[in-house]
Amino acid sequence: MGMTMSQKILAAKSGNKSVKAGQLITASLDMVLGNDITSPVAIKEFAKAGKKKVFDKDKICLVMDHFTPNKDIKSAQQCKCCRTFADENKLTNFFDVGDMGIEHALLPEKGLVTAGDLVIGADSHTCTYGALGAFSTGVGSTDMAFGMAEGKAWFKVPSAIKVVLKNKPAKHIMGKDVILHLIGLIGVDGALYKSLEFCGDGVKHLNIDDRFTICNMAIEAGAKNGIFPVDEVALDYIKEHSDKPYTVYEADADAEYERVVEIDLSALKSTVSFPHLPSNTKTIDEVGDVKIDQVVIGSCTNGHISDLRVAAQVLKGKKVAKGVRAIIIPATNAIYLQAMKEGLLEIFINAGAVVSTPTCGPCLGGHMGILAENERCVATTNRNFLGRMGHITSEIYLASPYVAACSAVLGKIGVVKE
Repeated sequence: MGMTMSQKILAAKSGNKSVKAGQLITASLDMVLGNDITSPVAIKEFAKAGKKKVFDKDKICLVMDHFTPNKDIKSAQQCKCCRTFADENKLTNFFDVGDMGIEHALLPEKGLVTAGDLVIGADSHTCTYGALGAFSTGVGSTDMAFGMAEGKAWFKVPSAIKVVLKNKPAKHIMGKDVILHLIGLIGVDGALYKSLEFCGDGVKHLNIDDRFTICNMAIEAGAKNGIFPVDEVALDYIKEHSDKPYTVYEADADAEYERVVEIDLSALKSTVSFPHLPSNTKTIDEVGDVKIDQVVIGSCTNGHISDLRVAAQVLKGKKVAKGVRAIIIPATNAIYLQAMKEGLLEIFINAGAVVSTPTCGPCLGGHMGILAENERCVATTNRNFLGRMGHITSEIYLASPYVAACSAVLGKIGVVKE
């Protein structure tokens, strides 16, 4: 029996000719990632284990993005811990205020992750990098500590679900709609500890940002990772951003999948996840009259330049509805600068929105957009769990940048008429 893309990467990194689902392996890592919340725990475990030096200063990446710029004394202490560790170990890849971004947008942009890599990160949305044909997955801080010390991690080889994307999406349909539809279809545990392997003729119609978004939210279906084939779109991005060597893996024709799911992209409608699970989806024509208090466009899921362009197209010449707070967060400084050059920031500000420095802030209820009791927010983030963005009675509705921007104008969930 042949292997999937994910299984081929795990086989190569573990020194095996082949692996099969359920097999336990130890594999060599190409990158170990942590942020300002998870890294301090890993650093303490690293010291507790008596470790003095990281395995490779070029293969550890610490990104200060969750509570950065620091929102309080505790978050400042967290970042100080990371800065000290990075300095002591002379880490090549330490990103802080002024040279930063949201980790899962930043690593690909900096060329730190490429096709065929094996990446672990102490953040559940590390699965983002599957858009470039890497096997990347989230781990706990103790696994991160061991990875930093030894450059290895253990894995149970996942089985896979084959997701066949067919045809060309209709206008305004984005990667966010694709993944929300899939999660609504299979549930938040529908791919538990499995690889979501995307393929089909529809893939060529998805830009790289759409693919980042889809892989980013693979974890919201319970998946171990999400991964796309390495086609011209992926290779163009890799060659533009990285000088690292890369390896392209393809699934065998006789690879075994637990399930095959087909999605006709041409039939998709804009999709919204209602509280309090990403799987609680409705198409835009099923939404009803849901008035909102806040809109957040950004995050590791949808803070890319193409996301901001879509939002700007909607907001240009319009105004954010009275009583609605619209917060725009470019995912990296480079994206922020590009948006500035293209005049997008002026469009946002003239519309009545505010633009923030790159941060995860509101996504996890950290800062820069906390919700009060009974408030409703449309967000391009990845989770809408109970109390996720603030008060336990607040509500989060997940949507694409297009729907989020339209909703900001309307003052309720919906799309503007063209």
